Amino acid sequence: MKFLSYAIFTICLFIAFQTTFAQERKFGLGFMIGEPTGISAKLWTTNNNAFDFGLGWTAFNNRYNSGSYVHFHMDYLWHSFDALNATERIPLYYGIGGRINTRAGNESSFAVRGVFGVAWMPRSTPIDIFLELAPSLELTPSSGFALDAAVGIRYFF
Repeated sequence: MKFLSYAIFTICLFIAFQTTFAQERKFGLGFMIGEPTGISAKLWTTNNNAFDFGLGWTAFNNRYNSGSYVHFHMDYLWHSFDALNATERIPLYYGIGGRINTRAGNESSFAVRGVFGVAWMPRSTPIDIFLELAPSLELTPSSGFALDAAVGIRYFF
């Protein structure tokens, strides 16, 4: 399981960085606070779709109450820029992805997650500020439900 997780992570990073150099201001990097707290990245693939990545720690969202976990997630997102009637770019977005939580000496957990969020993307600056909720279905080591929620900001290069 660990080898498969590392292989998927490496492949995703390779694809992300290959695309980053070809597209101007399509890659954003920042931080998020909540569950999880850590680094957030976004890679736009089209005008309405993007990959979302998160790497951080989770202290509260585990069913086993055994301390903090390292958290990694990757999602594929669809954005609806017409959902809210506003002069600024404020898309609603939704998507699906996966999440891995791991802690030294304990079993890792893998979950499938859905993502729902809203972002503010000011026209004059290369940032986005976002709020998202991600209900998750844990598949290993046993099944269960969890909820991730975070607010964050990213700067686009």
